[in-house]
Amino acid sequence: MSVKKVLRNNSREFGVAVAILLMFIVFGSIDNIYFAPSNLRAIIEQATIFGLIGVGITGIIITGGIDLSVGSALALMGCIAAQVAVRGYHPLVVVAIVLCCGLVLGTFNGFLVTKMKLQPFIATMGTMSIYRGLAFVVTDGLPVLGVPSDYRRLVFGEIFPYVRTSVLVFFVFTIFMYIVLRHTRFGTYIYAVGGNNEAARLSGIKVEKTKTMMYALGMVGTSLAALIHVGMVGTGAPASATGYELNAIAAAAIGGTSMAGGKGNVIGTMLGAILFAGLRVGLIVIGVDMFYQFIATGAVIIVASYLEIAQAKISSLRRKETLAE
Repeated sequence: MSVKKVLRNNSREFGVAVAILLMFIVFGSIDNIYFAPSNLRAIIEQATIFGLIGVGITGIIITGGIDLSVGSALALMGCIAAQVAVRGYHPLVVVAIVLCCGLVLGTFNGFLVTKMKLQPFIATMGTMSIYRGLAFVVTDGLPVLGVPSDYRRLVFGEIFPYVRTSVLVFFVFTIFMYIVLRHTRFGTYIYAVGGNNEAARLSGIKVEKTKTMMYALGMVGTSLAALIHVGMVGTGAPASATGYELNAIAAAAIGGTSMAGGKGNVIGTMLGAILFAGLRVGLIVIGVDMFYQFIATGAVIIVASYLEIAQAKISSLRRKETLAE
């Protein structure tokens, strides 16, 4: 495959990579503390949390769905992880329990969308409230303190200077999801369902089963984010992760995932998470009020979605020109 074809097929990802480079140059020129190792670590740590959720939610968006419950689910699973860890269970047991919880929560979301025929927005908005409420119920409204150090080392310990276990988890999960979506029959079904739901059904794809499985698999990313978040802060708080669903959607949108479904790439989402985290940290470094981060998040989603529309129009014009020739 020629370099020109690779660039054309991955133009959005290369565009995001260039944007990351320009962002570092701009913020670094304003204040060189932006390049401090501790600051770069903060960017990667934020990108890991948003990215894990975003990579999982990317597949769901490709099917034409959405999952607004991921922030609340992270809080719930974080509280469960902290409680189990505090009770003295082996860290690997904690990991297994939380991953199973993620599959259950994701499957329930998929059930509401496919079997109950609810719109994904409505279904997951409902479970967003349910999962948040459950987080308060299982903790009696109080944070779970005293998470053991052996658990924290497992999910958030340093494996190299300035490189934590969480980064490795983020990288491995992204590659795993890339392989699933791009190189398996299930991934082909995901894109087909998102591209044209009825055509996929007529071609023999079990649409409901495919969507439900994607909601379950997508929530695994949030499970991993919950495990890492507890290791990062050392506590499980029922009020944590508020608004994280918007950050994850922003990462996916920046990376080129179409909100209409049928198009997306988890590598783009990974780069989008890094860009988004770098922007948030950069605004803090240059002294911009943190409240403006909410404005930046909304603006990023809108601009990224518009770029998707613009790219579609450009591609359409190119096809017409090719046919005319």
